[in-house]
Formats: sequence, C-alpha cells, structure tokens
Amino acid sequence: MLQRLSISNYALIDNLEISFDKGLNILTGETGAGKSIILGALSLILGQRAESRYFYNQQKKCVIEGSFKIEGFHLKSFFEDNDLDYEAETVLRREISADGKSRAFVNDTPVNLNSLKALGEKLIDIHSQHATLEINDPEFQLLIVDSVGKHDELLNDYRAKFKTYKKSISRLQQLIEESDKAKADLDYFQFQFDELEKATLSTDEQELAEQELYALNNAGEIKRNLLGAYYLMNEGESSALIQLHEAGHQLSSLEKFNPEITELHQRLNSTIIELKDIAAEIDTIEQRTHTNETRVEEINTRLSLIYNLQKKHRVNTIADLLAIQDDLSAKIQQAVFSDEAIEKLEKQLAVDKQELEQLAAKLSANRTRIIPQIEKQVLETLAEMGMANSALKIDTSHTGELTKDGVDHVRFLFSANKGHALAEMSKVASGGELSRLMLSIKSLVAQNTALPTIIFDEIDTGVSGEVANKVGQIMEKLADNLQVITITHLPQIASKGQSHYFVYKDDEGAATNTRIKQLNQQERVLEIAKMLSGDKPGESALQNARELLAS
Repeated sequence: MLQRLSISNYALIDNLEISFDKGLNILTGETGAGKSIILGALSLILGQRAESRYFYNQQKKCVIEGSFKIEGFHLKSFFEDNDLDYEAETVLRREISADGKSRAFVNDTPVNLNSLKALGEKLIDIHSQHATLEINDPEFQLLIVDSVGKHDELLNDYRAKFKTYKKSISRLQQLIEESDKAKADLDYFQFQFDELEKATLSTDEQELAEQELYALNNAGEIKRNLLGAYYLMNEGESSALIQLHEAGHQLSSLEKFNPEITELHQRLNSTIIELKDIAAEIDTIEQRTHTNETRVEEINTRLSLIYNLQKKHRVNTIADLLAIQDDLSAKIQQAVFSDEAIEKLEKQLAVDKQELEQLAAKLSANRTRIIPQIEKQVLETLAEMGMANSALKIDTSHTGELTKDGVDHVRFLFSANKGHALAEMSKVASGGELSRLMLSIKSLVAQNTALPTIIFDEIDTGVSGEVANKVGQIMEKLADNLQVITITHLPQIASKGQSHYFVYKDDEGAATNTRIKQLNQQERVLEIAKMLSGDKPGESALQNARELLAS
C-alpha cells in the first residue's frame, strides 16, 4: 500500500507531499491542475524513463520518493533474489539530475531501472483510460486467466523448466554446428596432430640442443683455451702450482718465528689443493671436448624440424607447440565423440519436453476450468454497471508448440448489446463500455492477487448518472481487498471515497505550482457540489452532494 508520496521539482510541482489512506482514495480537481502529473511522478519511482525537460526548475534535480507498506504481500523472496534489505515499510526513491542522469534506490540501496520496475509492478497497477487498449493483447488476456486461476507455483515451475529447455536447445544446436565443423576438419586436424606427435617434443630440448650445437661449433677454440689454462696452472716451468709450492716452502721455514704464518701456510695449502682440483676438471673437460660432425648434423636436423613446426604454427616455443598438440587432440576427440554427446542431449531434451508437455497440460486444464467463472463474474459486474445485455466468451486454442506460457492461446470475444455477434472487444465496444469492461476485469483480478495498490486514472470516461454510481460502488467494493486510488471527474464516484484529495493550481508566486490538500467533510460537500453544478453551487447542489456522501 502506498502510504506517502513526495515530489520535488517535477513539471508544475515544486514541492509536494501526499499521505494516502487504505481503502478508496479519490483525487479530483480541474482539468490541467496536475492530477495526471502526480501519477507521472509516481511512475518515475515505478521504473519509467525520465526526461529532464519536465523539470519545474532546470537548475535543480528532481527527486521522487514513495513509502510503501508491503508486509503481507509475499515480497521477501524478491528482496532476497535482488540482494535488497527487506523492510515492512519500504522506500523507493528516484533522483534525476538536470543533465538527465538518473539514480534509483530501494531502502537507500542503489538499483537499476529494471529492478525498480520489477518491484514497482508488484506494488502498483496504474490503469488509465488509454490502458483499455491492452485488453486486446493476447498476453494480457492470458495473464487475466492465470491471475484468477491461482496457479502461480505451477506456472513459475513451468517457466523455469521452459527456460532451461530453451537453453538446452541452443546448446544442442551449438553442439551440432561444432560437430559438423569438427568432422569437416577432422582429416586436417589428424594430420597436424600426427606430425606433432611423431616429433616427440619435450619442453626443454630446444634450449639444450642449441647449447650443445653452440659448443660443438666452437670445439676447437674451447679445446685450445682449456689446454692453455691447464698449462699455466700445472705444466709450465713457472706454472701457478709450482710457484705456489715454492711459496709454501718459504712460509714453512718461517713458522717458528710467528704463529700467524702457520695459519697462512695452511690456507695456502688449501688453495693449492683447490687449484689442483680445478686443473684436473679442466683437463677432463678438455679431453671430453672434440669435434663431432655427425652429432652436429643430428642436432641441426632436429632443430630444423622444431623451427619448421614453430614457423608453421606461428609460435616461438616448444611449450606452445605442445599446447597446440593438446588442443588438436581435444578437437579430434570432440569430432569422434560428438555424436555421443549430441545423442545424450537429445535424449535429455525429449525427457524435458515430455515433462513440459505434462505441466502445460495441467495449466491448460486449470485455465479451461476457470474460464466459465471469469466469464460469469465479469458479466455480473458489468450488469451492475448498466451493461446487463453484454456477452463475453473466452476462446482457447493450442499454439501447436511450447511457449513460455504453455501451449494455450486465449481470445476474449465480447458484445455489449443483445443480438450482436461476439467479436474482438476493440471492434464492438465504445470507450465507456471498454472502461467498464476493464474495471470489471481489474476488480476480478484484484480479488485473486496480492497486489497492494491499484490506480484508476479517469477510466470513468463515457459514463454518467446511475451508471457512474454503479462504477463507484464497484470501486468501493474493490477497495475492501486493496488500496484504490482514483482520479475522477464524476461526483457519483468521488462521493464513494474514504479519503478525498483536491488538486489545484497555485498562481500566487512567481510561477504556477500544483498543490494538493485532503478535504474534510464540509470541503468534500462543497467540492462534490461544484462537480455537480459548477463553481457556485446552490443549496440544491449542496444538498445533493450531502445525499451522495451519506449514501
């Protein structure tokens, strides 16, 4: 239920705040005073897109805020699914800056417009005189049947499974396309894979082969330098080891004079041992180093194979080639086993389709069962509003395939007058008749759904007198189950409200401003009297207004 609406800087409204009551709330006022502007502002917090050109002051931002009492309307799951804080009194806020940028909030948590709209649709149904056009929409007609049918759980289960089913169909199509392509390319993939597999590549072999080849190509220089180093260390007449041995003899003769020399002699002996070891290793490497043309040719052949493969596949490392080999293996496996995957998915789809068909059959049975009740109740309500000769027939047919709503197509056929053939409603009903038909349908739907609030924007067009009184009674009855807010020009309807708000223009300031006030009993008598006879009602009009209110 909408408890409070605050509007700042929108159209003719500078600042406006309205507190609504439960039951039937009436909004009246002269044409152009701003009644529909208030609904336009309300639409902004229900997710409608905004334009800054409707601002009262182009230098300021527009802020619309609505407070809703939502306890008992089964909305906790929506808040959980959208990661929002649930509050029994929930606040929706919309801020639009002068440059057109918009921000939306639910209980101070930022949300996108889609989330705001989704929540708004669960809080308020705004129905205007122009909305009667939607009654000819097959989806709306099916929604009416489903609302009265009260099979939300079944329908939601069907829709969830249908969504998964459609995804599986898309996946199957993708698998078939991939399989066809893989099979077409199988010979090519197999050739490339065999070529890589035959090469028996290992991750670090390229680096090791390049190092070995470099050493073989420079074997002569390496051998000469190793021999030279060995000669200088161990074989020459003044080799390093001979000179160090001599130095050791010199130090040994001095140990008796200074204990520190003993330690130095020991360190020198250690150095001599290390140098001998180094010299021995140099000799070993030199003995091992030799030219080998056969090995050079082997390595060159191997590296040539590696380089050619890298060039062919446009990569630089063996690791990349091995990754390509793995990828080719996967593609070959996919081509070989794709038929098995497709067959498995097709079997699952057949099972899913059968389950969907069973759920759709249950939906169809429920819809068929409830249709006579809908026809009966709508016609009864129409009769109360002066359309006793109306006829309504809801035809059902199967679509021939599964859709998001099942397999049913419904069509509302209507006649407002006795003896006239049934046809689509837009072809056989006047504006006033369509308004009453829509009110009948909306009142029926409202009795079977947990919608907190419904708003009627001048849907009483084309009715007057006793018919208007009956329309008001229907709205009054509707308000027993939910909050109803009605914009009207008819005194018969205005008199039915539990709360009555008067919308008017204030021209006293520098700019015209829309204002609203809740009328007390005496003010209501005067306002309804004006609606009956004009700006200066006489005593008879005032007495008539009192009688309307009393009734």
